[in-house]
Amino acid sequence: MSELVTGDAVVLGLRPARLPSRGLAVLIDLLLAWTVYLLLSLALLMATASLDAAALAAVQVGLFLLVLVGAPIAVETLSGGRSLGKLAAGLRVVREDGGPIRFRHALVRGAIGVVEIQLLFGVIACVASLVSERGRRLGDVFAGTLVVRERVPVPRGLSVPPPPPWLAGQLSEVDLSRVPDGLWLAVRQYLMRAGQLEPGVSRSMAERLAEDVRAWTGAPAPEGMTAAVYLAGVVAERQARDARRAFSGPPADLNGPAEIRPGTAAGEAGHGGWQAPAEAPSGGVPARGAVAPGTVEPADGGESGPPQRRTGFVPPT
Repeated sequence: MSELVTGDAVVLGLRPARLPSRGLAVLIDLLLAWTVYLLLSLALLMATASLDAAALAAVQVGLFLLVLVGAPIAVETLSGGRSLGKLAAGLRVVREDGGPIRFRHALVRGAIGVVEIQLLFGVIACVASLVSERGRRLGDVFAGTLVVRERVPVPRGLSVPPPPPWLAGQLSEVDLSRVPDGLWLAVRQYLMRAGQLEPGVSRSMAERLAEDVRAWTGAPAPEGMTAAVYLAGVVAERQARDARRAFSGPPADLNGPAEIRPGTAAGEAGHGGWQAPAEAPSGGVPARGAVAPGTVEPADGGESGPPQRRTGFVPPT
C-alpha cells in the first residue's frame, strides 16, 4: 500500500501496479496498436502505389506517429488514464497526488514510452519498474504519474455471527445513551471488516471494543459470550431502539403543557388571572370573599364599610 499525500494533506491508500500486471496491459495495448497500424499500412500501400519512395516513407512515418504515438496519448487523456490494456488488467494512471491525469501527463508518458518500450523492446521500462519502489518506469517519473490497481481482491472471511435471540432480552435494559458516537462508529467499522482481519487481530480488537462499551454502559457481558457477538448484540439493540422511536411516533412529554379544563386553577391562570364571580346565595347576600356584580373591593383590601357601587353618578359635595 502506497501512502500518497494530496494537496489537502489527505493520505491516500493506493496500491501501485507491479511489473506482471503492467506488462500484461502494455502487451494488450501493443497488440491492438500494431494490428491497426499494419492494417492501415496495407490499405495505404494499395492506395498510394503510384507514389515514389520518399512519399511512401513520409506516409509511413505519419501513420506511425498517428497510430502508435498519438492514439495511445488520446486514449489515456480522454479515458482518464485507462487504456484498453489497463482496463482489462484493472489498472489506471493517476498523478502522484492521486488526481486524474491531463494531456501533458499522457503526452510525456507516450513520447518516452515510444523509446523505452517500443524502440528498446521494453528493457529500460522493465529495469526501471523493478528498481522503483512503486513500480514506475521512466515515463512515469518524468510525467509525475503512477499506475495503480483499481480492482483490489478482497479476501473472504467468516462474518460475525448474529446475536442469539436470548441476548436481546438481556440487553433490553442496558443504558446505551451514554456510549459516545465515536465508539459506535468504531464498533460498526469493526463489524463490517471483521471477516477481512486475521483471527488474532480480530479477537483482540473485539475484546478492546467490548471493554470500552461495558465501561460506558456499566453492564457486564453475559457469561460465555464472545466479544464479537456481544458487540453485534449491542449494535442490534441500539438499531432496534432507533427503529422503535422512528416508527412508533413521539412519546408523551410529561414535562409539556397539560390539558387545560375550564374551572381549574390552571385554566383560570391561563386566562389572564380572570376568575368568575361567585354566585350569591338564594337570599341575595354575597358569599364571604365574593364581590357582588357592579361593586369594587376596598383599595386596602379591608372588610370595613359597605361595598361601593360603581355608577356614573357623582354626589354633590
